Amino acid sequence: MKYLDEYRDPETAQRYIRAVNQCVTRPWSIMEICGGQTHTIVKYGIDQLMPESLTLIHGPGCPVCVTPTAIIDKAVEIASKPDLIFCSFGDMLRVPGTEHDLFSVKASGGDVRVVYSPLDAVKLARENPSRQVVFFAIGFETTAPANAMAAVQARREGLTNFSLLVSHVLAPPAMETILSSPDNRVQGFLAAGHVCTVMGTREYESLAEKYAIPIVITGFEPLDMLQGLFMCVRQLEEGRAELENQYARSVRREGNPAAQKVMREVFRIVNRTWRGLGEIPLSGFGLSEDYAMFDAENRFGSASDLNSRESPECISGLILQGVKKPHECTAFGVHCTPEHPLGAPMVSAEGACAAYYRYRRLNAAAPEKTR
Repeated sequence: MKYLDEYRDPETAQRYIRAVNQCVTRPWSIMEICGGQTHTIVKYGIDQLMPESLTLIHGPGCPVCVTPTAIIDKAVEIASKPDLIFCSFGDMLRVPGTEHDLFSVKASGGDVRVVYSPLDAVKLARENPSRQVVFFAIGFETTAPANAMAAVQARREGLTNFSLLVSHVLAPPAMETILSSPDNRVQGFLAAGHVCTVMGTREYESLAEKYAIPIVITGFEPLDMLQGLFMCVRQLEEGRAELENQYARSVRREGNPAAQKVMREVFRIVNRTWRGLGEIPLSGFGLSEDYAMFDAENRFGSASDLNSRESPECISGLILQGVKKPHECTAFGVHCTPEHPLGAPMVSAEGACAAYYRYRRLNAAAPEKTR
């Protein structure tokens, strides 16, 4: 396929690998933000093709992974209510809460349904006027426009039986939290191209300037990652700290104004708790005052009274901060597997633990580089 193969061309990949190796003269640490980028890096062994002095750190860019246990517990509580339809994307069903997950609610008779669009949940609310329908609205800025449109459509139709359980998070505040930490070791970022397709690049320009750090907006194919790494390393070696856009085929400085407009209408910026990072001020979306009638937490009660906790064996917090890698967890592949996960990074299609389990668990010929 032309538009796929051209970003996986082996000869071009080798040229970028040689270019990075020739460019690096000292140790550097670069973090990719998006879990999709992590999977590309691990699947194609990109980190193992880099020079020994270049460390790639996996960041907290998987929306499923950073959804806190308290929100999962709230989802389980709501989904367990009789005569209620709870809708979610499929990768949220196996994310463990304190005691249960959504899949166990479904197995016990709860009406938990996997949907492929938030508008599917709106349709269910339209077709089942006597039942409450809740959609689990998670994700970064990438999924926010579609979720906002679901609320707009429900309002237009006067659907009083539709609501959203919102757990949206924003990428730039998480990056700033990492950079402002006294333990920070990130010297360059590969920013998520799909987020910037929606939001544009202005926030990243100010971050690069404030923290004097190179940020390269990058796509998700192997050549995207290799070119983004080369661009970031070249900045570091030249002493530059700028925003560069590798993903120019999709990202524009202004982003998507129409998507931003509907997001501003439906959402407001709020504090959010992130799994592994704690509460980050002004780092997420909640429903605006005009759309508060669609807030499932208000409709069904707050999650603050739930005694939420994670498995003591799980080090997902350290993995999401880039402090540890999945294979450094004693539970990895033993007590924690995709069939029986202890933490969200083993569940999600973008989770670092899932990537290592799938691509590295039995790969004895290509061990992790020791730092």
